[in-house]
Amino acid sequence: MSGGVYGGDEVGALVFDVGHYSVRAGYAGEDSPKAEVPSVVGYVNEVAETQMDVDNIQAPSQQQRKYFIDTTSIHVPRKNMEMTSFLKDGMIDDWDIFEKMLDHIYAKHIKSESQLHPVLLSEAPWNVRNKREKVTELMFEKYNIPAFFLVKNAVLAAFANGRSTGIVVDSGASQTSAVPVHDGYVIQQAIVKSVLAGDFVTMQCKNYFEEQGVEVVPSYLVASKEAVNEGDAPKWVRKPNIPEVTKSWHNYMTKEVVQDYQSAVLQVFDSPFDKEMVDNMPTIHYEFPNGYNQDYGAERFMIPEALFDPSNIKGVPGSLMGIAQIVTTSVGMCDIDIRPSLYGSVIVTGGNTLIQGFTDRLNRDLSTKTPPSMRLKIVSSGGNTERRYGAWIGGSILASLNCSKGTFQQMWISKQEYDEGGKSQVDRKCP
Repeated sequence: MSGGVYGGDEVGALVFDVGHYSVRAGYAGEDSPKAEVPSVVGYVNEVAETQMDVDNIQAPSQQQRKYFIDTTSIHVPRKNMEMTSFLKDGMIDDWDIFEKMLDHIYAKHIKSESQLHPVLLSEAPWNVRNKREKVTELMFEKYNIPAFFLVKNAVLAAFANGRSTGIVVDSGASQTSAVPVHDGYVIQQAIVKSVLAGDFVTMQCKNYFEEQGVEVVPSYLVASKEAVNEGDAPKWVRKPNIPEVTKSWHNYMTKEVVQDYQSAVLQVFDSPFDKEMVDNMPTIHYEFPNGYNQDYGAERFMIPEALFDPSNIKGVPGSLMGIAQIVTTSVGMCDIDIRPSLYGSVIVTGGNTLIQGFTDRLNRDLSTKTPPSMRLKIVSSGGNTERRYGAWIGGSILASLNCSKGTFQQMWISKQEYDEGGKSQVDRKCP
């Protein structure tokens, strides 16, 4: 290594994309992540063995946490297992759990030594300095990686769609954000966020089921079920010998059923909600794990309508903006010279945008709000994988630009630079 430049052609870099729904990880240059691990982790507080000291006095017992990570592990009903996440507002909040998550991904999915692979990690555009420095320190000190790079996930989503300038509309689990990107840099002061996202839609679905008197039974409770006519009370047998589970775990399993309903049934109408028009649309049949089944018509359009028109949501303050308004507000906060190029590349990414009809409706709503002098273009990948893993794919493209003459390899923070300049290097090298 010379002059602090990392020349990493020998081994593949790793790309980690951290989100509220899941953590995506894999090798740079591949077209989809090798692992997708839920960001929610189960833990059980275990009391460690009490030790007797020399004078036969019992030492106070210590509580230890045992963690359960990854889909298979957290789906097993266990006594006293609580569910938690290491993220808060898109930023890492619980560093212990984040470390456990990385340990798990390295051991079970990457199956290679951490010191062999440079790491590119995505971060929220509003990430704060001390958290950026802390993650840099963690990667170099604990995992001893040869080089590191931290990139805003909006920039990566733009790269994944072949753009370096545009406005990235990212609608994930916990929030929807509009982030303007100009020449690969985020315009920080113009970021607009909203809580109208995937978890909000899940909550709307739950409220609807409660109003209709539909009991959502998670599949872990169901041993067998009988066929019933549509709308009839379900006939099912409860599994015996299920341990007493915590409320947080039961709620997590219930949420999974609701999310399946979301992805299978919901659709966004291509114009503002109109009861008469929607009633003529075809219905979709859906069966719950306990055998209850129903045809869904108007309600499947009504629930996601709140994403675009939050004015008639019950129990939510009236100040919330619909998705099109988030975009126009963000563009309006940018310099007037770059607005045309932002409207010309509205990049749609995030798992929540996979609701059928999402991009068509966004296009229609933005067309009515965009100044006539501007040319509007919505950029969205047709494939589900590309839209769900937008930031990861952008990271995969960027980290694989590590060719011998590539400029990107000079941007990595090398181990040598970290040893010389410490964790503050991340503010100098990763904008």
